[in-house]
Amino acid sequence: MRRILMKVVTAQEMRKIDQQTIEQVGIPGAVLMEHAGTAVVRAIRQHFPECRRIAVIVGKGNNGGDGLVVARQLAHAGQPVQIFLVSPPESLAGDALTNLQIAENLDLPITLVLSENELKGAKSQIASVDLIVDSIFGTGLRGGVHGFIAGVIECINETGHPVVAIDLPSGLAADTGIAEGVCIQATHTVTMGLPKRGNLIHPGATFTGELEVADIGFPPNVIDAQSIQINWTQLADAARLLPLRPTHSHKGTYGRVFVAAASTGMTGAAALTSAGALRVGAGLVTLGAPKSLNPVLEVKLTEVMTLPLPETAEGSLALEAKSHILEAVERTKSVLAIGPGLSQHPETVSLVHSLIHESDTPTVIDADGINALSQSKVVLSSLSPQTVLTPHPGEMARLIGGTVEALERDRIGIAQRFAETHNVTLVLKGTPTVIARGNGEVWINSTGNAGMATGGMGDILTGLIAGLMAQKVPAFDAAVLGVYLHGLAGDIVAESIGMHGLMAGDVLNSVPKALKLCSEQPQG
Repeated sequence: MRRILMKVVTAQEMRKIDQQTIEQVGIPGAVLMEHAGTAVVRAIRQHFPECRRIAVIVGKGNNGGDGLVVARQLAHAGQPVQIFLVSPPESLAGDALTNLQIAENLDLPITLVLSENELKGAKSQIASVDLIVDSIFGTGLRGGVHGFIAGVIECINETGHPVVAIDLPSGLAADTGIAEGVCIQATHTVTMGLPKRGNLIHPGATFTGELEVADIGFPPNVIDAQSIQINWTQLADAARLLPLRPTHSHKGTYGRVFVAAASTGMTGAAALTSAGALRVGAGLVTLGAPKSLNPVLEVKLTEVMTLPLPETAEGSLALEAKSHILEAVERTKSVLAIGPGLSQHPETVSLVHSLIHESDTPTVIDADGINALSQSKVVLSSLSPQTVLTPHPGEMARLIGGTVEALERDRIGIAQRFAETHNVTLVLKGTPTVIARGNGEVWINSTGNAGMATGGMGDILTGLIAGLMAQKVPAFDAAVLGVYLHGLAGDIVAESIGMHGLMAGDVLNSVPKALKLCSEQPQG
């Protein structure tokens, strides 16, 4: 059976899927709406079983219709439900209107909240329930929420009750994850069919709370017909990309990594990258570092070979190191990882430029390697398709000559355009990390946590990606898998000891556990 990727859609893509399902396949919209309501009721029972009294806040569109189905099904099961209609009844149409009429025929309690005075009167009722269902707006919201409806949303947020949002928290832009006005702070969001970009991109992910994707019956061929380029990485994807470990093998089977890194005061970055490559399964790793740092690195790294290299007076790699690095990489057919702890010494920057320009080996560039790239558009334009860049937002902003603020408003689009322009794999680190390739394909990572916001995490990620590439995993696949494993290892640690005080070394040591989880995932 064909495995379906978890696509991530814009509002327009979702509308097309919905429209084609109804008009071309022939599944009535009322059936999809019923399935949506059923999914929300199931989520309420699973995640909030202690919540008895429920308020459903209903708007005028199909999102409101979904909420009316929820109210009907809950009432049918004997739960106390109160419907608060925040749009005039005559503004409802189609399936939403049908479900309003059904609710009226069943004498479900409906309170009209269409003015500031009516909202004041309803506040105590809304405050008296145990849980609130948000079905005011769906993916069709244009601009921010202001005025009377903003007051409704503020009233909901002020109660402090758990909130289950349908599709998107009301007030959230489906495509950008930005709330230009007030926005529902959901505890749990049930999104229909496929996740929307706004569910995953911050601050939208924060407003979304825990995200659940509900299958309501959109046919796979209808989804495929949209040629959606954005995906959300799941455990099954990581399992599919994981390289095999044949019984009849040796260290040479799993490839070599050469790490060019370190400067005075920055040996930790080089050590973490080197160890990361080994932890993910690379056969052999060599660290090339300034010769004065070699003794301490040999102590830090028992399993990693070292190559003392010429250095500047300030303790960074000298331009003279180029021939040594190129010879070692070519002789051993190594993947090159360059940048962690390297420094921005002018001679070291020149070394980076020369290595990138003269080497055609698969390469992962991070940290000061990326900072060096940002100083030369010529070198940037000469990158090989086998190159992976792993910038954090500050490094990415320097790379494109922009600001972090602008970058975070269009994380997916900027990553996608950069990868297409330069025909490389780009790993834009952050919340969430976005991985883009030259053909426009993008994956949004689903693992990781706030405990990983500490030094050394990116160095490990560089090693993981390089180590996977050494095992003949293609550059883009290695980036998708490496990012997922990195975050999964962090989640394993957080589950065990919590997020406070989590360190890079903890994540490094949990990489094998992450690999084991992936290897145990059934294929199909």
